[in-house]
Amino acid sequence: MHAPTLAQWVGDPAAFTTAYWRRRPGVFRPDGGVRSPFALADVDAALATGFLPEPYVEMTRAEDPLGRDDYLTPRAVHESSYGGFADEKKIRALLDDGATLLMRRIDQWHGPTRDLLARLSAELQRAVEAFCFVTPPGTQGVPLHRDDADVLVLQLNGSKSWRVHEGPADGNWRHGRVDGEPPAEVLRATLHAGEVLYIPRGFAHQAVGNEGLSVHLSLTIREIHMGDLFRSLQKLSAKSMTIETRPLDDAAVLAAATAMLEHVRAAVADLTPEDLVRHARRRKLAALPAPRSPISLTAVAAGHDGPA
Repeated sequence: MHAPTLAQWVGDPAAFTTAYWRRRPGVFRPDGGVRSPFALADVDAALATGFLPEPYVEMTRAEDPLGRDDYLTPRAVHESSYGGFADEKKIRALLDDGATLLMRRIDQWHGPTRDLLARLSAELQRAVEAFCFVTPPGTQGVPLHRDDADVLVLQLNGSKSWRVHEGPADGNWRHGRVDGEPPAEVLRATLHAGEVLYIPRGFAHQAVGNEGLSVHLSLTIREIHMGDLFRSLQKLSAKSMTIETRPLDDAAVLAAATAMLEHVRAAVADLTPEDLVRHARRRKLAALPAPRSPISLTAVAAGHDGPA
């Protein structure tokens, strides 16, 4: 398995796949520490603009939910007010009070992170997204929960204590908060700056800030689910289908249904499970942020300023 991006965090990708992938959590200590294009200074820069909007920013506590007005503020533009922007003063006060700052989908608005995840997604053939968590010491931002993704936790600053519990017994499970008796614990570790934690998809987990201001980047590796497979099956079976859109009478409706079934049967006759999975994963990958082609008004202006 050739995966140089993954290798910088977990070592030999083949060994990682054999020993850990979808099997058990693990802590990794890369030589030279974590290599990340996103750092605490980038958090500062994003907040300093005053224009980071919801839902890219949220403040959260494990057992004491916060309202959006607790950390967001409106902005006035041409005598109209628009809500939902990160408020630095409110966020700082909440951090001092033990809340966690969550920054969502960094890959959508931070170019170097988007480029890194594009490489990792290509290596794994799975969509990868990025989230940043900033947690004060001794506090917990999210209760025990399961993620619908494999997760690589890159500890960027401070430290955080993790408890990882067993994964679901079968494929009939829900992501999100885990209530009631916790599943059996399978790993307990304190992650320090420069270290990496891998959590398999569906394994319940929770974390508490340890020493210093804990900052970590969560790379969520998305897998397809039943809905993705069904939508791909629809796409593949409907390809090149030519049937009347609005049949006018009962006979025409039955004729359209007959033609549709015949087309679908022919379309899927040679379709393999591997083909269906590949198509669904490609659709997930296609939904990731595309490489940017930023305009250059400087270049446009230079062109207009040149000789006619």
